[in-house]
Amino acid sequence: MAQPATGATANLAANPGFESGLSGWTCSAVAAVASPTHSGSGAAAGTPAGQNFAQCSQQISVQPNSQYTLTAWVQGSYVYLGATGTGTTDPQTWTSSSGWQQLSTSFTTGASTTTVTIYVHGWYGQPTYYLDDVALTGPAGNQPPPTTTTTTTTTTTTTTTGPTTPPPSGLPTHALVGYLHSSFANGSGYEPIASVPAAWTVIDLAFADSAGNGNVVFNRCSASECAGVESDADFLAGIKAQQAKGKKVVISIGGAAGEVKLTSAAQATNFVTSVSAIIDRWGLDGVDIDFENQSLSLQAGDSDFRSPTTPVVVNLISALKQLKARYGAKFVLTMAPETFFVQLGYQFYGPGPNNAQDPRAGAFLPVIYALRDSLTLLTVQDYNSGPIMGLDNQYHQMGGADFHIAMTDMLLTGFPVAGNTSRMFPALSPGQVAIGVPANQNAGNGWIPTGALDQALDCLTKGSNCGGYAVHGRHPDLRGLMTWSVNWDKFNNWEFATNFTSYFGG
Repeated sequence: MAQPATGATANLAANPGFESGLSGWTCSAVAAVASPTHSGSGAAAGTPAGQNFAQCSQQISVQPNSQYTLTAWVQGSYVYLGATGTGTTDPQTWTSSSGWQQLSTSFTTGASTTTVTIYVHGWYGQPTYYLDDVALTGPAGNQPPPTTTTTTTTTTTTTTTGPTTPPPSGLPTHALVGYLHSSFANGSGYEPIASVPAAWTVIDLAFADSAGNGNVVFNRCSASECAGVESDADFLAGIKAQQAKGKKVVISIGGAAGEVKLTSAAQATNFVTSVSAIIDRWGLDGVDIDFENQSLSLQAGDSDFRSPTTPVVVNLISALKQLKARYGAKFVLTMAPETFFVQLGYQFYGPGPNNAQDPRAGAFLPVIYALRDSLTLLTVQDYNSGPIMGLDNQYHQMGGADFHIAMTDMLLTGFPVAGNTSRMFPALSPGQVAIGVPANQNAGNGWIPTGALDQALDCLTKGSNCGGYAVHGRHPDLRGLMTWSVNWDKFNNWEFATNFTSYFGG
């Protein structure tokens, strides 16, 4: 049981009001100032520049299994307060204020946690922010605080875990997600679900497709098309056998050839009814939304992802919330959009103010945002993509580790949509993110060798081997990988799954 912070009124932060300059803090692009202050005679001023968020951090000794409250008084545009290394869920909160405002968050330390790092930083292209009166309250640790120094580096290593509260996933720390060709054949060979190897954690049955008017249908591949296809009874038994091993089996809706549009509330109801019938028929754990092509696009005037007005977006959000409510906390919800529908939103969102852009640009962002606290996994397809601008304002292209690093860093850091810093798409929890890649060269454009994929994982989880891209944090709890597909990996002698197991030690 966690120890409450009640009675622990002492502030554990050293030099919390910056009365002794930056002593006790490790800072980048931050200066001690005498004005403005929230109290006393000192404060800190951070000036973001380029990729440098102007961060101040401090490592503090704490007790395991204990509750802590973290507060700070800040003033300025997009100022973030958080903690890393808590051993549980690292918290973060933010504000944008022209006057002094107190940020507050809390966390419980893990069973073996003895130190945490608290931090404050600004955001891209924003003016100077001010910081004063930082406080961490809770049981004092048994170790002396580490020696800290003031730095003037031009990069930041903040782990900007987003303000989402992911649902309990039932997944291991690192998971492998794969699509199983269940309704069609495409030259990779058929694989019975009972034969899918143990490395695969989530099995996406591909695909359920539109039957019109919001209804979807899942038709299993015929024996004439898929040699070796099992009977319905064996397919159902195979699903249960995989679930008995702790695997999650979900129905994937859409795909490259599928187009599902929910243009009315009545169609959303039909969607929920028909998807529920598929889940119940086969005893599945949830759904994967793989809407591509023309399934999602934004109408003119729909410019804020936080409050969408386009019917196909609003109705999809409503339908997914209904499914979540129907099946409860154990319902697995995954999404596998293309980069065009997600990361492209950093530059373009919908048709734009002049209706001159592709209305599909960033169109998945409102769906992800609305379901962020119910989303088990986001597995963006880092393949079949054109060049996409990253947070370094450089274009990144498929074919190497760099593309996966830049695209995933965007999800783990958050970004202003269409460059509008008043509309920030928040970072997702690393446990909600898996990198989507083709299993082999036959599976799709954008395949990279396993060595390059390991380089991307090194950079994102360890902060090493990053090449020329400066990531905004290390995320050892990144959930894992998704691939198209299980079948193509078997075609390639299971190289992808074997490498995943080798890398994560499963």
